[in-house]
Amino acid sequence: MKYSNFYFFRKKFLIVMIFPLLLTKGYSQNDIKIIYNLKLGLINGGTATMIKKDTLYNNKKCIYYLLEGNTDGLTDKIFSVHEKYESIVDASTHLPYVALRKAKERSYQYYNKVYFYRENDSIYSERTGGCKVPKDLTDILSVFFYFVNTYDMDKMEEGNAITIPTINGHKIDDLKITFVKNQVLKNELGTEICYLLTPKIKKGKVLKSSDGLKFYLSQKEKIPIQIEIETKVGTLKAVPIQMYCGQKPLKLYCSKNCGN
Repeated sequence: MKYSNFYFFRKKFLIVMIFPLLLTKGYSQNDIKIIYNLKLGLINGGTATMIKKDTLYNNKKCIYYLLEGNTDGLTDKIFSVHEKYESIVDASTHLPYVALRKAKERSYQYYNKVYFYRENDSIYSERTGGCKVPKDLTDILSVFFYFVNTYDMDKMEEGNAITIPTINGHKIDDLKITFVKNQVLKNELGTEICYLLTPKIKKGKVLKSSDGLKFYLSQKEKIPIQIEIETKVGTLKAVPIQMYCGQKPLKLYCSKNCGN
């Protein structure tokens, strides 16, 4: 199978919306709602909402993810991104059974729903039909949850990289993710020791470098809490501002000595 490249900036921009998922001390991991701002330098670029909760699919225990994001203000005039992603993954393997993408970006509109058949490594795409796919194919929303829940991050050495086949919409590519280092991350929700990860994607016209995406994952819970994109015009950040377990507001919890 010939894989396509991730070469549109909207994909890089949308990845920002996927990752600022926060976890704290003493609550159920699978009843979470996160609201965050997208910022380009000092400019507010938009908002996004992420939901994670337990569900059932074909009588199997699963996790449901939903992500909706919208640009606004000046950033909306430049990029105009309005996206919705949904994914249902197996609670044990963290591999998806269903993935949905719905997009409206200026005059461009897109919709596709993909069903995964693990027993014979195939998918059915409502947009392109059925086909064979690489084993353990993930989707663009679930791939990083799969990464942090499948591999032992504490045993990874700096510079270690893992390649994961990933479908975005109906296009499949190999996504290479590198563990860079441990780093303390502070924001208005608190402080956490994080793993810094960078996926390798095509540089294109916007990224400053092919490793210009940076993801910060909670060392305790192994869940991303912030992301940065180093563009040629500045750094685009997804900054968490609110987090809820059910209706209860939450804060980040530093489970180890974070230092100053």
